[in-house]
Amino acid sequence: MKRELPVSGEAYGVPGVYGARLVPYEGGVHVIVWINGTFGSGKTTIAHELDRRLEKSIIYDPERFGFVFMKNVPQEIAKSDFQDYPLWREANVKLLKRIENEYDGTIIVPMTLTTDKYLDEIIGVLRRDGVDVEHFTLVASKETIQKRLRKRFEGKQSWAYQQMKGRIKKLESPLFAEHIATDDKTIEEIVEQIAISVNLDLLPDSRSQLRKFIDRKFISVKEARVFK
Repeated sequence: MKRELPVSGEAYGVPGVYGARLVPYEGGVHVIVWINGTFGSGKTTIAHELDRRLEKSIIYDPERFGFVFMKNVPQEIAKSDFQDYPLWREANVKLLKRIENEYDGTIIVPMTLTTDKYLDEIIGVLRRDGVDVEHFTLVASKETIQKRLRKRFEGKQSWAYQQMKGRIKKLESPLFAEHIATDDKTIEEIVEQIAISVNLDLLPDSRSQLRKFIDRKFISVKEARVFK
């Protein structure tokens, strides 16, 4: 089975920059699934749940490169957001291309991107170089995001909370499609929506509700910034 990506980039909000490519969907699906969204939108949870239900996949975390910059660049010349380093964007593109070229499974990338230029310099470059990148933005109301952040013990003074309003607004742009409204959807429904859109075959999930709860809490703690 094959699917052709559109020749025009208009579907992605950037006219004329993405080429057509036929991608085989047999065995491991050779595609990058980029899961975007503001902090507290559920990117990490959805990424891990999707990874759990695919036959062959990995989770790639661009944020880890960012922490290298934060820990090693002298404070006098450091930027407040590691995404502002051109080298961060370039390094992730190069490594993703290398992995995509050598790995025959699905690459899942949970990462917030809200700057048009940075989106193009990473996802746009990958697509122009022939890499199949399926981009999704998880969206929710301000109230829902606030509730989720509180569950992560991130209050009004946290960086994520203070960034929330502006990033929600930016991510509403058609440039960041495909949007998935998550307010009234379960985790399972969101994973299934992504799988259907990308044509991924999901493995059955036989875990109990208690097991799912424990697994998701473990991931939430494991992926907290303090432990990266």
